[in-house]
Amino acid sequence: MSHANETARLAFLLGDCTGIGPEICARLLHERKMAETARLVVVGDARVLELGARDAHVALRWQRVTEKDLLEDAIGGSSEIVPLIDLGNIDPALFPRGAISAESGRLTGETLAYAITLAERGLVDGITFAPLNKRAMYDGGWKFPDEHRMFAHLLRHNGHFSEMNVLDGQWMSRVTSHVSLREAIEQITPGRVRDAIRLADTTMRRAGIAAPRLAVAALNPHGGENGLFGTEEIEIIRPAVEAMEAEGIACTGPFPSDTVYIKAFAGEYDGVLSMYHDQGQIATKLRGFNRGVTVTAGLRTVFTTPAHGTAFDIVGKGIASTGALENAIALAAKLALRRGSDTDKAAPARI
Repeated sequence: MSHANETARLAFLLGDCTGIGPEICARLLHERKMAETARLVVVGDARVLELGARDAHVALRWQRVTEKDLLEDAIGGSSEIVPLIDLGNIDPALFPRGAISAESGRLTGETLAYAITLAERGLVDGITFAPLNKRAMYDGGWKFPDEHRMFAHLLRHNGHFSEMNVLDGQWMSRVTSHVSLREAIEQITPGRVRDAIRLADTTMRRAGIAAPRLAVAALNPHGGENGLFGTEEIEIIRPAVEAMEAEGIACTGPFPSDTVYIKAFAGEYDGVLSMYHDQGQIATKLRGFNRGVTVTAGLRTVFTTPAHGTAFDIVGKGIASTGALENAIALAAKLALRRGSDTDKAAPARI
């Protein structure tokens, strides 16, 4: 919908109403920090937005808008009045605060699914959502291990895709994600490693990094110590890295995972590819828990969200930081305006 000289329009979702999502969204909208970065259209329930305003101790002016307003591009970005597509589907008074609720998870998924239809019809350029709860969504009927697989399912996506995390300009990707560690090890294959390297390179280029430098982490301690602690580096990871280097991708490794992030955060690389979820997440969250962003890479719709969760322990206290949410909006706006035709070029889905 938008062009390069325009501001991206994003569907802005309030997250699970039992967590801190409504509060951080309301504060961000009140402070209008991102008004010059993106045109935000809240998608959700007015009662949840009002709950967030109360928790954040802010006053919000909002007005209901319709799909027709989006279609006619009748919503500007300069007004102090927040545009809201009010689905009227979530009454937060029905759910306990700071606790997992299957029904709230079901409705959170329903709201996300609706936002995807807006993106599919070209009415928004991307989607940024406040934290949700994977367990609540699963218990509520969205039978996926995470929202990324739900998105791929709803978009009928058949190519490779993955979750990536972004912090301080560093792009952290992974070969496997939300599976048990035992399953993750079994899923590390040459094809998966190659797909993950290609996707990381493509996504970083799409974000404006002209020549991304990617470090690939080893699986085993000390990088396997030349086969003493395992042969995956010799038989799987290094051949995949060399094959991608031959294709022109600037990737190097495998490096021992306990030192590779030190090199990356020192500026030697633009990103690191880990072999499994916590291998990269521990380093990233120690670096800046309240600043990181999660992006679903490889899908034709842009999705970003804070890398932190629903923070049930501080719900309603008015102290939750908006830093990661601000970064998520900024990244979604950048990716939406750079969206290109090469996004969906990928191998068959293996995530």
